[in-house]
Amino acid sequence: MLQIIFGEYKGKDYIFDPDTYFDNAYEDEWLTDSLSKEMVRDIDRSELIGPNLVQSPVLGAIPPGRLSGGVKTLILIANDPEHVFNASACGDNCALQLLKLGAMKDVTIRLGYLMNFGDACFEIKIMNTGKIVQNQAEFVREIIAHDLLEAEYL
Repeated sequence: MLQIIFGEYKGKDYIFDPDTYFDNAYEDEWLTDSLSKEMVRDIDRSELIGPNLVQSPVLGAIPPGRLSGGVKTLILIANDPEHVFNASACGDNCALQLLKLGAMKDVTIRLGYLMNFGDACFEIKIMNTGKIVQNQAEFVREIIAHDLLEAEYL
């Protein structure tokens, strides 16, 4: 299940800047599996050719370090269960992939804004309150009712 922590998180397992962390920590095998290839195709509209080559329709041949911060965060979430990642690095275009990852295994992320997870039903646990929400309206109501957004995001 996708589990979301809103607001400040100070756990020793927290990675605030997943973009930089990815550049220094990713492993080649993370970039050869079908899930990573799907996420790169979906989010960056690029093809992951191998662990050191991405073919972008806009940028041409690029190294993995030039992938978007959102797709880097998703790849980290999929492959590094020891950390909680700041998913505020992800835009709404990453929401469905986050739900997919949460359907595959328990995934905990930190989020600082109201991500749009769309109109479909889902299950997300809001860690701050323990409530499991099942659609976007419940998600928004729970966050607003408990004032879980930081002032800088309002």
